[in-house]
Amino acid sequence: MSRLLNMTPELNQYMVDHSVRDHPVLAELRAATAPLKHAGMQIGAEQGQFMQFMVRLINAKRCIEVGVFTGYSSLSVALALPSDGTIVACDISEEWTAIAKKHWEKAGVASKITLKLAPANDTLDKLLAEGGAGKYDFAFIDADKPAYIGYYERLLKLMRPNGLIMVDNTLWSGSVVDPKNQERDTVALREFNAFVHKDVRVGLAMLPLGDGVTLLRKR
Repeated sequence: MSRLLNMTPELNQYMVDHSVRDHPVLAELRAATAPLKHAGMQIGAEQGQFMQFMVRLINAKRCIEVGVFTGYSSLSVALALPSDGTIVACDISEEWTAIAKKHWEKAGVASKITLKLAPANDTLDKLLAEGGAGKYDFAFIDADKPAYIGYYERLLKLMRPNGLIMVDNTLWSGSVVDPKNQERDTVALREFNAFVHKDVRVGLAMLPLGDGVTLLRKR
């Protein structure tokens, strides 16, 4: 018997209505992001709550985010962290992260988030050079797709054993299984998915959540 589920808009809304326990500033940030040209880059409320669930489950305190956009995922994680928890948030856009900072402040979690406006690989390399290897609990990748493997390699060094890396967009609206789609981002995601599938340094699970989410646990 097939276990495939037809996730209709109505069923997805049912899932949201019966699982998401929304924070008012998260709801406000979704509304503020919705009119933007690139609003589709924001994760959904159900994915943000899943991130919070995982952060609490592994008792994360030190986190890294590659790709901030308007700050929804970093806000979700910061709200789930203990009072001494921290996030290093990597992005290159002052415009989008200005929206993020406004909402981090409003939610009272700005002190937990250190925004690094620089190429993420530079920031990650600096964390490694400063002795950060093995010191982080959780990371989230949601940025330029051709750079995913490079981000992953650096983050894997930064994670502690049993640390968790969560990677967004790994199903890419289904394009990863369309052989006619040879767009740069699609090809990069296929390569990333194949790479981590064979990587014995991690355990993994790929979930049909949002646009596809892959969980990678450092062994």
